Amino acid sequence: MIERVMRDNLLTGRHFLDRRHFLGDMSTGLSGIALAELLANDGLLADDEQTPRQSVGAKRPIRPEIDPANPNQPRDSHFPAAAKNVIVIFCVGACSHLDTFDYKPELIKRHGQPLPGGDKLITFQGQQGNLTRSPWVFKPRGESGKMVSDLVPHLGEMADEMCFVHSLTTKTNTHGPGENVMSTGFNVDGFPSIGGWITYALGSEASDLPAFVSIPDSRGTPQSSVNNWGPGFLPAAFQGTDFNAAKPIRNLQRPAKVSAETDLATREFLKRLNQRHLERFPGDSQLAARISSYELAARMQLSVPEVSDINNEPAHILKMYGADDAKNTLKASFARNCILARRLVERGVRFVQLFNGAYQTGGEGVSNWDGHKVLQQQYAKHGPALDQPAAALLKDLKQRGLLKDTLVVWCTEFGRMPTFQKGASGRDHNPSGFTGWLAGAGVKAPFSYGATDDFGYKAAENVATVHDFHATILHLLGLDHERLTFYHNGLERRLTDVHGHVIRPVLKPVATKRA
Repeated sequence: MIERVMRDNLLTGRHFLDRRHFLGDMSTGLSGIALAELLANDGLLADDEQTPRQSVGAKRPIRPEIDPANPNQPRDSHFPAAAKNVIVIFCVGACSHLDTFDYKPELIKRHGQPLPGGDKLITFQGQQGNLTRSPWVFKPRGESGKMVSDLVPHLGEMADEMCFVHSLTTKTNTHGPGENVMSTGFNVDGFPSIGGWITYALGSEASDLPAFVSIPDSRGTPQSSVNNWGPGFLPAAFQGTDFNAAKPIRNLQRPAKVSAETDLATREFLKRLNQRHLERFPGDSQLAARISSYELAARMQLSVPEVSDINNEPAHILKMYGADDAKNTLKASFARNCILARRLVERGVRFVQLFNGAYQTGGEGVSNWDGHKVLQQQYAKHGPALDQPAAALLKDLKQRGLLKDTLVVWCTEFGRMPTFQKGASGRDHNPSGFTGWLAGAGVKAPFSYGATDDFGYKAAENVATVHDFHATILHLLGLDHERLTFYHNGLERRLTDVHGHVIRPVLKPVATKRA
């Protein structure tokens, strides 16, 4: 073959490298070098063969360098952050925006009439009845005059601290997948939770406590259970540790027959053995990670009982939260968990996930916010249980100077219909429009962004997705949601998938120095 090509070239007078081809090849080669330099300057070239190539125009991924021996060591944010810590208050069961924070005068005015355009509307549990106003009266609250329901009057008093997003939408109208979307950005299991992503990116200031703590309701877990605080495909070190004020971490206490001195001596001896073992296998990151997790567990034997012991709080703090309310055990239980959340961020825990409501125990009228059948009776129990403790948490954080560095997020998996279901006295699932709010570090307050339609059925103004909500939370922590990635199964995975935009109107203006 080669000989034939050479012969053909000689016969036709062509040369392998004449002056014209040489100059042409050189010009295209220089152009390629210049293009490579421009792409490298814009961060669009891979560092090495192990780094997946990015499409033109994509942002270069930022994957934090993790020390397996200290996976939760503090790490720098991508840019200056407004918030250092996050507390998420998650109302399990889809708390109705129409009975709490989304005031709709037209819904009140047209109570008992059909929903315009909703003839024979079928939602999650069936056909819908007529428009139904909230059983609770909305009143102006704070200096801002924000209209908030009498169901949550204490939270209403804190309305001036809140930044409401009234135009949230989500991907599903089912509870488990809805919890997944709000906690992980995806409606299926197996993806990292937002707390996992944040601690993967930033680590923690707490050396003797987990970086990420999830506080389930004392009566049980949410429907999607550990998916709400799981690590997904991230390293297991970034899974949330679940415990609450009533039930500290299981199997943490030393046996009664073992003294504190013996326990400490045993841990020190084990530490020396582990160190020697690690020296025999330098570079074994999995071994280093296991040793690190065991050592954290040992430190937690002392730190967790101390931080979860609410009884040493002053009486006026217990009273402010409602933790001393013997007549309302739902409120007292959640109040103690709210105090625990504050104590955790005081000690440097990066991300705290605080659940209000549960699925695994009790009946529908007791365990969660899923108000299908008897909304008024059900919410009459849940409103007071949420209201005073959550409002006290905001107030307490502010009094202690923690709110300027802590972002508080209130959310639920989706909203509720402006109608009652046919044959029932409750509202069906509604993923097309609902409310969440932010308070604290870096957000405008008082402020309201977006709106649902006149009846609270669909987001109609400045429509926002859960991905937008997540992008905004990451931004407040100094993280670029498009660049925080983890390479998994051939893809650069991220919390917001390929979606999401920071909701910039809710951000507090950043002060700039004059030249």
